[in-house]
Amino acid sequence: MSEDVFTVEQFAERLKLHPKTVLRFIRDGRLRAVKVGKSWRILRSDLEAMTGAQQREATTPALRVTSIVDMADVSPDLAQRLARQIPSARMGTEAPDEPMSLDVIYDPVRRHLKVVIVGSPADTAAMLKIIQVMAES
Repeated sequence: MSEDVFTVEQFAERLKLHPKTVLRFIRDGRLRAVKVGKSWRILRSDLEAMTGAQQREATTPALRVTSIVDMADVSPDLAQRLARQIPSARMGTEAPDEPMSLDVIYDPVRRHLKVVIVGSPADTAAMLKIIQVMAES
């Protein structure tokens, strides 16, 4: 069974956004997309995940977890690398069951990097393991 696929322009039109905003969402890791040649393709399931349009069973409550990872004494180069790698790791190869909010914030004065994760318990736990491996390497 195939799934509908949207271009950046179709996705932007559907959500009444500018295409550059959609590209920024992709670059920031807030929207999953696959690059095909020079353009991006977005699955309908990722559209639904971003807009919260997925229907849940009434008997299954959606559990959400908020986690904050605080890393001290992070160089600007490492912060920049992690800010690219962490959202990229979220994209992965499998579509997530639940949408996840993931923000990477760096304070160059204090040299602190914070990662804020809001998602399902399983997805958040997996993301925390990935961040731990990245931080140790």
